[in-house]
Amino acid sequence: MSKSCCNHQHAAPIKAVSKAASGQSEHHHDSHCCDNTTPVSCCSTQTPHEHASRDGNESPGDEEPPRGGCHDQACCSASLSPAHEHEHDMPPADPLVAPVQGNSRHSWQVLGMDCPSCARKIETAVCRVSGVQQARVLFATEKLVVDLAPGLSPDPVTAAVLAAGFQLKGAQATRAHTITKGATRQSPQLNTLGKYWQPLSLASLMLVAALLPKELGQPLFTLATLWGLWPISRKAWALTKSGSPFAIETLMTVAALGALFLGETAEAAMVLLLFMLGEHLEAYAAGRARAGVTALMALVPDKALRIRTTAEGEVREEVAADELRPGDIIEIAPGARLPADARLLDELGAFDESALTGESIPVERRQGDKVPAGSLAADRVLRLEVVSEPGNNAIDRILHLIEEAESQRAPIERFIDRFSRWYTPAMMLVALLVVVVPPLAFSQSWDEWIYRGLALLLIGCPCALVISTPAAVTSALAAATRQGALIKGGAALERLAHIDTVAFDKTGTLTLGKPQLTELVSLNGQPEAELLALAAAIEQGSHHPLARAVVANATEQGLTLAEARDLRALPGMGVEGRINGELWQLLAPNRVATLNVEQQTRIGSLERQGKTVVVLCQSSGDQALPIALLALRDQIRPEAAAALQELNRLGLNSIMLTGDNPNAAEAIATELGMGWRAGLLPEGKVNEIAKLASSQKVAMIGDGINDAPAMKRASIGIAMGGGTDVALETADAALTHNQLGGIAAMIRLSRAALANIHQNIALALGLKAIFLVTSLLGITGLWIAVLADTGATALVTANALRLLRKR
Repeated sequence: MSKSCCNHQHAAPIKAVSKAASGQSEHHHDSHCCDNTTPVSCCSTQTPHEHASRDGNESPGDEEPPRGGCHDQACCSASLSPAHEHEHDMPPADPLVAPVQGNSRHSWQVLGMDCPSCARKIETAVCRVSGVQQARVLFATEKLVVDLAPGLSPDPVTAAVLAAGFQLKGAQATRAHTITKGATRQSPQLNTLGKYWQPLSLASLMLVAALLPKELGQPLFTLATLWGLWPISRKAWALTKSGSPFAIETLMTVAALGALFLGETAEAAMVLLLFMLGEHLEAYAAGRARAGVTALMALVPDKALRIRTTAEGEVREEVAADELRPGDIIEIAPGARLPADARLLDELGAFDESALTGESIPVERRQGDKVPAGSLAADRVLRLEVVSEPGNNAIDRILHLIEEAESQRAPIERFIDRFSRWYTPAMMLVALLVVVVPPLAFSQSWDEWIYRGLALLLIGCPCALVISTPAAVTSALAAATRQGALIKGGAALERLAHIDTVAFDKTGTLTLGKPQLTELVSLNGQPEAELLALAAAIEQGSHHPLARAVVANATEQGLTLAEARDLRALPGMGVEGRINGELWQLLAPNRVATLNVEQQTRIGSLERQGKTVVVLCQSSGDQALPIALLALRDQIRPEAAAALQELNRLGLNSIMLTGDNPNAAEAIATELGMGWRAGLLPEGKVNEIAKLASSQKVAMIGDGINDAPAMKRASIGIAMGGGTDVALETADAALTHNQLGGIAAMIRLSRAALANIHQNIALALGLKAIFLVTSLLGITGLWIAVLADTGATALVTANALRLLRKR
């Protein structure tokens, strides 16, 4: 049942899950309705592009144009999302968009999920609760996000999750017990014993039964089967009531009861034991895949040392990290981590930012530099000023991207998900036919064909197939995050693996975006240091990159700058100011009419080297007399050449798209050995990408607002981590460490992940096909069948975990 309605709104930032707030309910009543409507067959389709900005503030006007959506109580997690308009299927809705006006949003941490299919079971159960407008389980961060209609209590939601066999952390459970963050901690030994007591007790009973004579062992095997079947059948019944009747627990219950009916008690007990071991294996694999996210959440400390200035002097107080606000002064000791994004107040400080960037060498920061949360103070006690709001620091934003990535599933993953939804009922029907057709149609033995039907039922379990893709995707995304790259989901990962051409922006991407003074040419024989001091005096206080480069060079040389008065910007021309009563100007060459042929030739030569030239002039009457030429050049990133060579070895073409002049573009492109297009406005870049995309898959790498349209038009957009918020929001992936070498690493990882997925699917289906035939022929029995299923799950999981070791 679907309906068209106006539930679309501009995205509003919400708090990303954090260690301090992962289990707390969140309430939001903020959105803007629109008139756009689009009929779809799911609920709450909304725009996902609502990352918080890098500085902790919203960027008005940066969000995507809105698209329509609707509410449908029968479905929650498969709704459409405008992540990328390619030939691929549209991925599910981003669960983190703002709730519809009047609705309230609640979130909890879910305990007990072993694989992504558990997340779907929870979503199914929650969507059946009256008043739920949208529900989504984020498997990577174990977070349940639910939007409720106005005025409704979240208690029925928690009850539905508990009834489905899962637990919630940080929420009041309606069943007479509460799971809170402050619960008493048990020793690891007690936790381990509590976790494995069911399979251990079952194995012990089976061991005793095997050692006893058959007449005593048979009843004990029956008891062991019933003992192991009790929790599984309870969960199967709970899942059936919550809307998931074809769960693996249901298959196991039917198979174990059937084996008991046939008198195969030992085999029934073995089936249950192997199933329990397989469940623990999946839980271990899920924990390993989520280890990177868990470690990321642990980077932000719970406490902070805040400095307050009072009439009596400075007061140091320990406060909770979520009490910090922008403007607060904090102090951290060597070896401590930053609880929030902050600006350095001391002159110098070294920080280990490897947890965020993957770079193991400490980074030296200067006074005024911004340092991300989670960074480790390397060498001394430091003071910083907080610049981020609670729940919106660098770590929170990365976690938010990871959560959003789960909504952007790979097309192959979405296909397998749809396939598995009808595959299990179909296999149950086939198993039923195997049981009844031979005895009824051909007078075969009922016991024999019931046994084969039960074996077929276990062979048909879709666990290995269902986990084959998400296990590989989760492992690959975790490995990428650890290496300083954020890939927004399986869809982006899959597109990245098919890239043929990589298009680069120039400024800030191939270059550092920080021009440097490379040459100063005196035109009247005056010492270069004096001329540089004059130019820097005029440029003082300007925020223009070229001005900063001139001042920085003069400062490095220790020059004393005169005081310039009457400083004035000349739009489209340059800047001017008076020094000792004389008017001095820094002008673009085309604004200086008094340049002679030799000077113009020299300027042309410098520009052909990719340099920007400004002319220092002394005003004489109505004329500007050229005194010196200053040549500046944006420096190519040190790793750029090696990164492009690595892409070439991967069989990829590289091209530079820039709005700079052709001379500068040609000089840099020639040095790097790549193609180029120059003088492009943003729409020009989009047109170039469109031309390339007509015959190949293109990735666009950029960092600026003007790159965002081209990044959106490309098959996949990749943002440099130091880029603008718009570029980061538009991109499908981002490099947090700003190293171009990460692009080749991302592509290698994506190709490895795609190959891993194909291997996993082949393993899962291949083993099932083999044992399907042997079960029908009566060669393999029940415990072999469940061992085959558990073995396939183990192989698929182990193969996926190999991606975590990718470097």
